[in-house]
Amino acid sequence: MNTSEAVVEASLSRSDQVHAVTASFLGWTLDAFDFFVIVFLVDTLAAQFHVPASKIILTITATLAMRPVGALLFGVLADRYGRRGPLMANVVFFSLMELACGFAPNYTVFFILRAIFGIGMGGEWGVGASLAMESVPARWRGVLSGVVQSGYSIGYLLAALAARVVLPLWGWRAMFWVGGIPALLAFYIRFRVKESEAWKQHRAPTVGAILRTASGHWKIFSYLVLLMTLMMFLSHGTQDLYPHFLKEVHGFSLPTISYVAILYNVAAVIGACTYGYFSEHFGRRRAMLLALALAMLSIPAWAFGKSLGVLVVGACFMQLGVQGAWGIIPAHLNELVPDGARGLMPGFAYQLGILMAAPTNTIEYALRDRFGYAWALAGFEIVNIVLLGTVIALGGEKKGKSFVG
Repeated sequence: MNTSEAVVEASLSRSDQVHAVTASFLGWTLDAFDFFVIVFLVDTLAAQFHVPASKIILTITATLAMRPVGALLFGVLADRYGRRGPLMANVVFFSLMELACGFAPNYTVFFILRAIFGIGMGGEWGVGASLAMESVPARWRGVLSGVVQSGYSIGYLLAALAARVVLPLWGWRAMFWVGGIPALLAFYIRFRVKESEAWKQHRAPTVGAILRTASGHWKIFSYLVLLMTLMMFLSHGTQDLYPHFLKEVHGFSLPTISYVAILYNVAAVIGACTYGYFSEHFGRRRAMLLALALAMLSIPAWAFGKSLGVLVVGACFMQLGVQGAWGIIPAHLNELVPDGARGLMPGFAYQLGILMAAPTNTIEYALRDRFGYAWALAGFEIVNIVLLGTVIALGGEKKGKSFVG
């Protein structure tokens, strides 16, 4: 055990560490659930508000566009005032906005609420990830990084389950009301989660000091934004249009497609945890490159498979690799940034990356018209994986970096 691990374990018991990771995991899971609910309600909401489906899809764009605002706001608060308080405020904020969406009387109000919800969604990941990574010994960061990141896929699964259970029984408004339940997580954080020792040691005296620290490390921040943009191309480029691809090209029914999605999301969770564990043995970058290699090898079955079985295997191995690379991100980013801006920089880079990658679906759909659906998905990801692998290989890493002492 090194000095930094000794400090962490002296300040936080094993139970305290579990609570910190659990809070981060649940926060990201429930945040993702609240976001993905709308994916299952596009046609329903379009009919309810008497607008075309494109208008409902526009609310998703509004949510994504506001996420960097939340990352900046809550990230600065986390570096100035600690991880726990801003995380509690963030959870309550996005939960109340989700709840309010269920009472929206018209499209205009709904659009505004979804944009405001984006502020809350953008703030959770960075604050939660910094709390979790600072609260555990360095030797556990990799695997627990995967656990935290897997919350995204589990949130998607829960939203799909709600669409099958809540929607038929109680209607679309209840889908958003259920999304208000995560506010209760604030009580868990308040009474079970302790403040990060790393934040106590590196607490910024002013907001200006935080911004100066971040701006003084603009090169690493720029690298992280580029890395996150390509990572977003990887995840959204392999997930978002895939159900539509299965329906249009192969003619599968919606129930069949939903079961395929469940299977590859289960694989995604396994991948995040597995490659997070591998990163402790092979290093962050090597483990990410191994995950990308698996994703690349999966492309023939994922995009060009002729039977349901082959496509399912391809999709599962694809997400095993994609989310395997993603599972390392919370640990990798928190280790790369300076101590005084750990609440701000990883989350802000993460959310700017998703903003930069927002045209992913538009690009792939345009390529589909020219090259066919299969080659559009495959070609986009082949180029992206090569670029991403190059960026990762040329970048640095600080595996096991001490956050305290």
